Amino acid sequence: MKQKIFVVEDDEPILDLMDILIRKLGYEPVLVANGLDALEMIQKEPPALILLDIMMTPIDGWEFLEKLRGEYGKQDIPVIIFTASPAVEERMAQIHDPRLGVLHKPVSFTELREAIDRYLKH
Repeated sequence: MKQKIFVVEDDEPILDLMDILIRKLGYEPVLVANGLDALEMIQKEPPALILLDIMMTPIDGWEFLEKLRGEYGKQDIPVIIFTASPAVEERMAQIHDPRLGVLHKPVSFTELREAIDRYLKH
């Protein structure tokens, strides 16, 4: 059975692109347009990895991450922040989460593959 990768992203063209790229890599993408829906789905069926956009509503990526790690107790799921924001590294340095990575948009197929491999190919 293919490992599931959640893509939590509110931009439809990016979701479509990630759907294609993740399938090419041999994983099963689960596309979710907002963080609250994603948290609910993760409770029922935790994915192997989460690709997370930061700039979203009703909760942003940081709030999602806080809830995922805190309230939902999912410290073991790797999360790759997927963003166009240059300020992410600063915030990540404060978090100290070894299961947290970052990819800057626009992302290439190679960058995506390497980031996913880093967390899923043990």
